[in-house]
Amino acid sequence: MLKTLTAALLASFALAGSALAQETTIKFTLGWKTQGSDAAFFVARDKGYYKAEGLNVVIDQGEGSGATVTRIMGGAYDAGFGDVNAIIQNAAAKPGENPVMVYMIWNRPPFAISSKKTTGIAKPKDLEGKTLGGSQGTPTTRLLEVFARKNGVDMSKIKLSNMAPNLQEPLLIKGEIDGALIFNITSYFNLLLNRQDPQKDFNWLMFGDYGLDLYSNGLMVSQKLLKENPKAVAGLVRATNKAMLEIGKDQNLGMKGVMNFDNLVDEKIEKQRLQYSFSELIVSPEMKEIGVGDTKDDRMARAIGIIVEGYQLARTPKPEEIFSRQFLPPKGERELVYTPN
Repeated sequence: MLKTLTAALLASFALAGSALAQETTIKFTLGWKTQGSDAAFFVARDKGYYKAEGLNVVIDQGEGSGATVTRIMGGAYDAGFGDVNAIIQNAAAKPGENPVMVYMIWNRPPFAISSKKTTGIAKPKDLEGKTLGGSQGTPTTRLLEVFARKNGVDMSKIKLSNMAPNLQEPLLIKGEIDGALIFNITSYFNLLLNRQDPQKDFNWLMFGDYGLDLYSNGLMVSQKLLKENPKAVAGLVRATNKAMLEIGKDQNLGMKGVMNFDNLVDEKIEKQRLQYSFSELIVSPEMKEIGVGDTKDDRMARAIGIIVEGYQLARTPKPEEIFSRQFLPPKGERELVYTPN
């Protein structure tokens, strides 16, 4: 009996060790510090969805959605949440080395110009004669000239003031600049934290509404992971998608994941940010048509053209270099329903 028990224990240890050995560790970088809009990755981890796919996903905070791309290209991370437009820039310069987007989350871009309503900037032409504050190198600042050309705005009549991102809202509130070149999902909540009413007292010129129909942030993976372990990529996408659908119906579930990861964030603000990400960036007529996670090739081609123009890139990457849908679950499993609660 003792021999049988010992053999059984050894067999169970061997099986456990084998399962452990087969688990794939994926180092994952967020786009920025912990935010409500990151909830799907935390929920997928906490509810064991990644584990069920044989994955050990180790999540770290980020340094910017563009930095996600360079972090992955540098080999420090296998996957992350970041900006597809940064992929386009790197694919133009270093084809074959850039990460690939495998699950598009933000169907609409966050690039925008915010201004006090009292400033009178209600349409692009109103920018003429105004002073805009932007951080050099950010997509909103870099794409301003393209935005101006598409909307008949004379750039020579706009004064640009370069500043650190954390100064934009304070200077906007003080009236030292007329408008700020921002990410709406960041600036909206910076204004709230500065005791402003971004809905009532501010105007928002969204680039996506004025000819810059770009995609934005999503789940991207390294070329190495893509080629060496496509099964892990498919599992990463499936698990994240499952969490996305659940959070669309229950944001409190999402916030539980956020707070489990970082209990120092402002829970009320981050829940609002999570809901804002759904209403302003994720849910769109296109998303409802093709399902969350996917893109349209013709729109992606146009978006690539806009980035090539805005950043004066020497090469125009093809859509398949930037985005791959081969790991997406069927459309019927990606029909996201958003119910604010």
